Amino acid sequence: MTVTEAPAGTETVPVTWISVTVPDLGVMRAAVARPSGSGPFPAVLILHGTHGFARQYAEWANDLARGGFIAVAACWFSGGGGTAANEVTPPIPCPEIPPLGSGEYPQAVQFVEAVVQATRTLSGVRADRIALVGHSRGAGATQQFLLAGGNVQAAVLHSSGYALRPWNRAAEFNVPILIMHGTADSFGENTQPGFAREFEEALRANEKPVETAYCEGCGHNTFFTNSTQRDDELKRMIEFLRRHLGR
Repeated sequence: MTVTEAPAGTETVPVTWISVTVPDLGVMRAAVARPSGSGPFPAVLILHGTHGFARQYAEWANDLARGGFIAVAACWFSGGGGTAANEVTPPIPCPEIPPLGSGEYPQAVQFVEAVVQATRTLSGVRADRIALVGHSRGAGATQQFLLAGGNVQAAVLHSSGYALRPWNRAAEFNVPILIMHGTADSFGENTQPGFAREFEEALRANEKPVETAYCEGCGHNTFFTNSTQRDDELKRMIEFLRRHLGR
C-alpha cells in the first residue's frame, strides 16, 4: 500500500489517495477519508457499482468520515460507464486492474479481501471494527465476500443486485445487514425491489440481524442525484454503523 496522487477532477475532495496491490491481479486505487480527532476509529469500505468508480464515491467516504469512521472508497474493477454513469460522474480511470468479469466473478472476493486487509493497517483504524458498504454490483461483491467467510462486522447493501439469489443461503450470513433499496428500482432484472424484500424475509426467517430502509419512489442511482434521499440514507447508514461498530 502506497500513497499516490489524486486522480484528475478529485483534487478538492479532502481525502488521501492510496494504491493497494492485489497479488497476480493488479493494483487498486482508493480514497481514504478521516474524521477529526485522534482515534482509533472503526472503518468502512465503500464498493462502487457497475457504472464504475467516480468522484461521488470519494465524497461518500468523506460523508461517512464526518460520522466518525475512517472511510475507504476503492476502485475494485476498471471501466464502467453506460447509461447508469450518466447519473453520476464519468468513471475515474483504474487502468491497473481488470474490468468486471462476468457471472459471479470470484476474483471480486480477492479484491475486497485485499482492500479490507489494507484498511486494517491504516493508522488510527480499529482493526476489529470494519464494515462494508456496497452499491449495486459492489453490494453483490459484498454478498460474495460475506458468503466466502470474509471477516467484517457489518454490511450495507445499497441498491444491490441479487444475481446470487442470497435468500437460498440466508443461514450463512453472520453479520448485521442493512438493506437499502428504492421501490422504483428498475435498473435490471436482478435489482428489482421484490428481491430485496425476499432476502430480508429469508434473513428474518433464519433469525439473522437485518434492518431495512426502502426509499419510496427512488430509483437505482438516485442516491447520487437526489439530495433529500442522500441526506436521509446517509443518516440511516451512520446510525446503523455506529450501533454495530461503535465510534
